[in-house]
Amino acid sequence: PTAGARYRHMVEDYRTVADEQLICGAQVHVDVPDRDTAVRVMCEVSPWLPVLLALSASSPFWQGADTGYASWRTMLWQRWPTAGPVGCFADADAYDATVRDLVGAGIISDEGMIYYDVRPSAHLRTLELRICDSCPRAETVVLVAGLFRALVTQTCERLGTGDVPDCEGRHEWLRGASWRAARSGLEGSLVDPGTHREVPAAQVVRELLARLRPALEAHGDWQTVRELADEALADGSAAQRMRRISRDEDLLACVDALIAETRGERAPRGATGTRRQNLYAPDVAGSSPLSVRPLTSR
Repeated sequence: PTAGARYRHMVEDYRTVADEQLICGAQVHVDVPDRDTAVRVMCEVSPWLPVLLALSASSPFWQGADTGYASWRTMLWQRWPTAGPVGCFADADAYDATVRDLVGAGIISDEGMIYYDVRPSAHLRTLELRICDSCPRAETVVLVAGLFRALVTQTCERLGTGDVPDCEGRHEWLRGASWRAARSGLEGSLVDPGTHREVPAAQVVRELLARLRPALEAHGDWQTVRELADEALADGSAAQRMRRISRDEDLLACVDALIAETRGERAPRGATGTRRQNLYAPDVAGSSPLSVRPLTSR
């Protein structure tokens, strides 16, 4: 832990949960008009967040072994008492009251320890996505950012016209849907947010694209996001790519592949042998109105 009383307290209070907090994630902030809007949008977008997790899944290994999960980070992360799917609240006052109750009960020490899959930022006028794994490919981050921005802006527009019904708070299935996405990534099934039934991951991704097309087109993002989604479904998750390299070579080859992807390099589809051959070639993504801005998280 970094120096300071806050983190020393966290280590003492949460013990092994804190000791094994060896994870990285991708976070996306989308501007919203105010905190009341952020809280209402949070409820509406939550059913689609497991799809974004599946697209980003890239943590299949833990302590040198294959966990069987596409996102083991999710399973580690959800051990915290304020991690995972968030409930629904009428407005920001109701949400803030719940946070104060959690602090008052000694469950968390401050509002920065709200680790839900999505939350109103504690220090910015944004809604913050927190469910995703850290993505080795920048294109995956752009894809997730584009989809989340479209989810948020489309819901804000619907709220402005009164087109969003009052939430019934029936999100009991969300934790299971997140588990399904963490387990399977893009290579298995996901839970359809509309029917709550198991369907192929590609079907849910394409359903989300169709749902968000008007918002994506309004931002000039449709072509970029559609092409990146098609590419993600064709290539599979980063977790699958790492497993293939580990099977054909070893974990050190996975590290080499991740470094190469982070640099923006690509192997030919289906290729392995990343440590024995120079298979990577630069692949420059097309320009897009989307931009990814690093932010300091709490």
